[in-house]
Amino acid sequence: MKRECLTIIGTAHVSQESVEEVKNAIYEQQPEVVAIELDRERFERLMNEEAGIEEDDEISVTDIIKNNKVGLFVASGILTYIQAKIGDDLDVKPGSEMIAAIKAAQEVGSRIALIDRNINITLQRALNKMSWWEKAKFMFSAIFSLFASGDEVDVEDLKKQDVMEEAMKYFEDASPKAFEVLVKERDAYLAQEILEIPEDHVIAVVGAGHGPGITRYLDNPEDLPSKEELTDLSKKSFPWLKIVLALIPISFVVIFFLAFLKGIKIEWNLIEFLAIGCSAAFIGSLLSGSKIQSAIVGFLVAPVTIIHPLLAAGWFSGLTEAKYRKVRKRDIANLSKIHSLRDLWENNIFRILLVVIGTNLGVSVATLIILPSRVFIPLFLKLFGS
Repeated sequence: MKRECLTIIGTAHVSQESVEEVKNAIYEQQPEVVAIELDRERFERLMNEEAGIEEDDEISVTDIIKNNKVGLFVASGILTYIQAKIGDDLDVKPGSEMIAAIKAAQEVGSRIALIDRNINITLQRALNKMSWWEKAKFMFSAIFSLFASGDEVDVEDLKKQDVMEEAMKYFEDASPKAFEVLVKERDAYLAQEILEIPEDHVIAVVGAGHGPGITRYLDNPEDLPSKEELTDLSKKSFPWLKIVLALIPISFVVIFFLAFLKGIKIEWNLIEFLAIGCSAAFIGSLLSGSKIQSAIVGFLVAPVTIIHPLLAAGWFSGLTEAKYRKVRKRDIANLSKIHSLRDLWENNIFRILLVVIGTNLGVSVATLIILPSRVFIPLFLKLFGS
């Protein structure tokens, strides 16, 4: 790729003007390559939608929970919702400018280069780096946006340099780790892919927010991190929180064991442990709107999950709930049509996730508050105090 033969078009993903701008540039310049901010998975999905090819509509919530990808699924769903919501408001389908670029490239005989990082890698890296506080803010902001009307925003203004810089600065301040992965890292990845294009004349179609970052990396390629670094999914930080949370159930087992060895009668304490743990899961599940079957499953597995740091009662309740509430891709699409609590309540994705959260919340209250005060602190005092 020759730098002087490169044109970067910054688009708004739900903008009709971006669609026309992309098509006109490709028809006018007829480049050798049109580089598009898509990965293979999103490219194929867009092409199938455009061709009217229906994919399997059902989503396996069972696989999502079993493979511990709930966070990934939620993050992906929220981003899909945001784009679909804006697209519905503006009557422009998300990704329209990418489809326009693909069609125009095919018409003029340009090669299509897919230059974005796999979306699952991007989201997983974001989740790995974000703190619990950042994740909570992200989740609450997304839920709040379901009902916030707010002022209308001119999407074309978002492509202006000063407005875009202000928006990016707000995003960075709100969630610095997510900004690093979703924006800065992808700037580097997109720039790397553009530099590796062998042909000379290239038009790159990317989101407006990536234009300045890509340009900086193209002007200073020595600053580019390696692709291996940008696609690594291993967690670098030490999991202090997970260790602390794991020590709580381990301490429960140790206290029971020591009390038994010392000859202290623990039968009533065990009964209280079972009753409190099971009831907390059952009540938490029911209050979150679960089927009675899901609440019963949570009730049965709660004692085991309390003393096993790698298991959560909510997973089992959620898996059971998923048997009765089939989740389909249209449920994600319908998130953009939610305008009330009733609409949200009728969405199967939300209902299953609510059961997972509700059951886990009930067990967490039991584990962190009720059980220590009712069972384990009294036993500890019998062992080591008066």
